[in-house]
Amino acid sequence: MSRRGFLGLGSNVGNRRANLQAVVQRLPRHGVTVVRSSSTYDTEPVGLVLDQPEFLNACIEIETEHDPVDLLNVCKKVEQEVGRHAGGPRHGPRVIDVDVLLLGDLVYESERLTLPHREVTSRRFVLVPLVELDPQLALPDGEQIADSLAELGGGQDVRLAGAPLPI
Repeated sequence: MSRRGFLGLGSNVGNRRANLQAVVQRLPRHGVTVVRSSSTYDTEPVGLVLDQPEFLNACIEIETEHDPVDLLNVCKKVEQEVGRHAGGPRHGPRVIDVDVLLLGDLVYESERLTLPHREVTSRRFVLVPLVELDPQLALPDGEQIADSLAELGGGQDVRLAGAPLPI
């Protein structure tokens, strides 16, 4: 059964846009159809390491028959293909980061993955591109993504950087 999902992409090392584009190009080789991309956004680092270059972020809408664990494995494989190496500080600089944000209406939790993503409603760099892709998008519990964005406090600078990634 094919499910609609959303992935978050981020890069702050090397040619950031090319790194995001490489993910879009590689996913179909692994059974993940990229339906469309949000615009790209320059964003300030958040999390544990704030002293690092800005990120370029986007979200993509996907279709896949993969279950959550298989989709996560595909995302990790694609990260490696694009040049991400294991290790380094959590939230530190990286060539590419691919996060599984939502997969249909699935609620899932394991040691490696939580769906919806734990921080989907608290990160402006995720919410802005998700609302761009689907202003009516809701979490499995019915919470509207646009409402989560409207309720966020200040901080987390997100600026439009460029057009959507070509599919």
